[in-house]
Amino acid sequence: MIKEIISDNELFDSVNVITQSFRTVADEFNLTKNNCPTHPSFITHDNLLELKNKGLLFFGLFINNTQIGFIAIEKANDDLFYIEKLSILPQHRHKSYGKKLLAFAVDYIKKLNGKMISIGIINDHIVLKKWYNTIGFNEIMTKEYDHLPFTVCLMEKIL
Repeated sequence: MIKEIISDNELFDSVNVITQSFRTVADEFNLTKNNCPTHPSFITHDNLLELKNKGLLFFGLFINNTQIGFIAIEKANDDLFYIEKLSILPQHRHKSYGKKLLAFAVDYIKKLNGKMISIGIINDHIVLKKWYNTIGFNEIMTKEYDHLPFTVCLMEKIL
C-alpha cells in the first residue's frame, strides 16, 4: 500500500527508512557527515519537515502497516517535477518495490499534468543509473557542485 506521509510520527518513520536505505550508498561511496552532510543518509526529522513545509509531497510504501519505502515529489513548475529520496529498505530491495513506488509517483505527476520528471543521482552509481534507464529515464548531463564530493548525473523522463 502507498499512502501520503502526513503525521509527525510518519515523518519520523520516514527518516528511518531514508537513512537506512541511503546508508548503503554512503558506505559504497565513502560519504560522511564531514564530506557530504546533505546526503540523505544523514537526513533528520527537521530536514524532512523543512522540505514538507517547502511544499514537497511525501509518500510511503507499506507492507502490513510497516513502512519499507519512501519517495518525495516536488513541483518545479507546471511542467517539471522532481523525484527525491526514493528509498527502499535494503532487506526489501530487488522485489520491484522501487518500481511500484516510482510508478505511483509517475501516475501522480501525470494527474497534475506534469510533462517531465527530473532526478539527480551519483554519476558513478552505475547500477542505479542503469535501473533508471530501464524505466525510461535518460541522462541529460553531469554536473559538479562545490558542496558535493561526487559528480551528479541529471536524468529526465518525459511523460
